Amino acid sequence: MRSYRRIATEEAFTTQSIIDETDKLIAAGDIEPGFAKIAGSILGDSPGARDVKRRLLDLGEGRIAQMDADGIDFALISINSPAVQVFEASRAVGLATEANDILAEAIKGRPDRFAGLAAVAPQDPAAAARELERAKGMGLKGFLINSSTAGEYLDLPKFAPIFEAAEALNMPLYLHPREPGPTMVTPFLDYGLYFAGWGFAAECGLSAMRLIMSGLFDRYPGVRVALGHMGEGIPFWLQRIDNRYGLQVKIGAVDPLAKAPSAYFLDNFQITTSGVMTDAALRLAIDVLGVDRIQFAGDYPFEDVKAGVDFLEGTPISAEHRSAIFETNAVAFWDLPATGPIIGAGQ
Repeated sequence: MRSYRRIATEEAFTTQSIIDETDKLIAAGDIEPGFAKIAGSILGDSPGARDVKRRLLDLGEGRIAQMDADGIDFALISINSPAVQVFEASRAVGLATEANDILAEAIKGRPDRFAGLAAVAPQDPAAAARELERAKGMGLKGFLINSSTAGEYLDLPKFAPIFEAAEALNMPLYLHPREPGPTMVTPFLDYGLYFAGWGFAAECGLSAMRLIMSGLFDRYPGVRVALGHMGEGIPFWLQRIDNRYGLQVKIGAVDPLAKAPSAYFLDNFQITTSGVMTDAALRLAIDVLGVDRIQFAGDYPFEDVKAGVDFLEGTPISAEHRSAIFETNAVAFWDLPATGPIIGAGQ
C-alpha cells in the first residue's frame, strides 16, 4: 500500500479554437519550416493525430478514467506545443485567455484531481504579464511557454515583463520544447531530427542555457523554471558547461556571471522525468542535482504514462526518493494541494 500520490506535471491539453486556428494557419501555408513538419505529422488528420487531438481536448471523465488506468492520482495540466505561439499577437492573446478560462473551469469541477498552468502569448509580453496576474487569481499554479517564439528566445529584454510578473506573483515557468526555430532548424529537417527524439531537446536546452548565460537569474533571482525530459540533457553537461564557461571568461568571450552556470541550474531549476525511463539517466540526475530537484511527469498524451509510472515504481531507489519524485517535490514547487485521494492505492 503506497502512502504517496503519483502527481504528473507535464500533462497537455488544447482547445477547439486553437485546433481550428492552427488548421487555418496550416492551410494558408505561411508557417515556419519546423512547424510545417509538425503540422504534417502530429497536427495532421491521420487516425493517430485525431486520437491525440481527442485526448488533448478532454478535460473531463475520459481523462480521469485514463489517469486511473495509468495510476495517476493528480495531474498538473498545461497547454500543448506550440499552442498560441505561432499566431499573430492579438489572436494569440485571445486564444491564451480562452484556454485559461477553460482549464480553470475544469479544475473547479475536479480540484481533487487537477491543477493547471496558464498559457500566455509571449508575442505581447505586457499582455502575457497581465494574464499571469489574472491566472494567479483563478488559482492556476504557474505558466508554460514552449521555448522560442518566431525565433526569439525569452532572454531578450523585450520579455522582461513576463519575468517581472512571474517573480512578483511566485508563478514558476514550465519551459517546454517545440521544434527548432527558423534560424536553426535547417539541419534538423532531415531524418526526423526536428522532432522530440533530438530537435525538441536541442531547442529547449538552448532556450534554458540562454536564460542562464544572459544573467536573467541575477536580475530575477526568484524566478523558478521546470525543464522536462530529465532536464533536456543539461544535467549530463553541467560540469563541462562550467569548465568551458571559466575559459570563456578568461579569454573575454562571455561576460562573467555572479555564479557558475551550474549554480543557477541548481538554484532556479527543477527537472521532470517526462518520457525518460532509464535507471542510468535517473541516477545521474539524482547524483548531479539531488533528488529534491526532480519531479515525475507522464507527458500525456504523447508518452505511455503507465510505462513511466511502472519505471519509477521499479527503479532501484529508496522509498523516500520515490515519494519525493512522485509527490513531495511537485507539491512544494507548484504549491499544489498537500493532500488528496490515492487512486488504487494497492497499485
